[in-house]
Amino acid sequence: MRRRLLAFGAASACALALTACGTSDPAAERNEAEGETRTIEHAMGTSEIPAEPQRVVVLDTDKIDTALSLGVTPIGAARASETELPTYLGDLSGVTVVGTSAEPDLEAIEALKPDLILGSKFRQEAFYDELDAIAPTVFTELVGITWKENFLLDGDALGKGEEAKQLLTDLETRAADLGTALGDTLATEVSLVRFMPDQIRYYGPDSFSGIVLGDVGLARPELQMLADAEDKRFGEVSAEELDTVGGDVIFYCAYGSDGEAMLADYTGGELWQSIPAVQGGKAYQVDDEVWMTGIGVTAAGMILDDLEKYLQA
Repeated sequence: MRRRLLAFGAASACALALTACGTSDPAAERNEAEGETRTIEHAMGTSEIPAEPQRVVVLDTDKIDTALSLGVTPIGAARASETELPTYLGDLSGVTVVGTSAEPDLEAIEALKPDLILGSKFRQEAFYDELDAIAPTVFTELVGITWKENFLLDGDALGKGEEAKQLLTDLETRAADLGTALGDTLATEVSLVRFMPDQIRYYGPDSFSGIVLGDVGLARPELQMLADAEDKRFGEVSAEELDTVGGDVIFYCAYGSDGEAMLADYTGGELWQSIPAVQGGKAYQVDDEVWMTGIGVTAAGMILDDLEKYLQA
C-alpha cells in the first residue's frame, strides 16, 4: 500500500510538472536560460534582452553601422535590396547574410541562434512576431529622420548605451567645429542628388545626409528644403528637370548597378553638363553606401571627411 501511495504521489508530481510546462511562458523560459536580462522599450513594446548580448543579428544597414561603430560584430546581417553588405565598414566576410532588409531570411536567422535581433518597424513590422519567437527582438520606429535616436536605442540594446552617447556627442562636436572652420563657406548651397534605378531624387533636411549637413550649418538650395512638403526627406525630379536641382556644390551618387547606369547616362548628357556647379567643377560623386544607406555615426563621420575634402579645398 505504501509503495502504491508513493508511486501515485510521484505520478501526480510529474503530471503537475507537465501541466506547468504546457502553460508556461516561452519568453520567461528563454530569459531564465539566458541569465541576467534587461528590459528595453522600443517601437513594438518592451523586450527582455540579455544584459550583454553575444550573438547579434541586424536587419538594416543602419544597424550594421551602429553595431560595428560600437565594437560589436554581428553574426548575421540583412543587406539592402540592390547591394551587398556595405564595404565602407571593412571586411564583413565573416558576417552571414540573412536575406534583405525588406525580406529577412527567417530560417537563416534561426540557424545562427542569435540572442538579440535588431530591426525597424518601418521595414520589418510584418516579421516581428516570427523574429521575436527566435530571439529577443528590438525595433526602432522609422529610418533616416530619427537616426540619432535609433543609434542610442540600438546602442542601449547592445549594452553600449554610454559609448553610444559619447560617440554621438563627439560627432556633433566635430560637425559644429567644421562649421566654424568653414566660416563664410557655410553660405554655399549644397545639393544632394541620387540616381535610383527608376527615379532621380534630391535629398532634404530630414534625410540622413541632410541632417549631417544641417549639423555643420551648411545652406541648401530652396528646392531641397522641401518647405511645403510633409515629408522632408527627399523629392523627385524627372530627367527633363535635372537642371533644376540647384546648388553651388553638388554631391551625387547612385544606388545599385541600375542606378549607376542611370548616373552614367544622365551625367553624360547636355542637361547635366549645363548646370553651373557642374561647369564650375563643383559636382562630386560620392559613395552611396556612406551618404545614403549608412545612416550611422561611422558613415556620418565619412560624410564630414568628404565635406572637409571638397569644401575646404
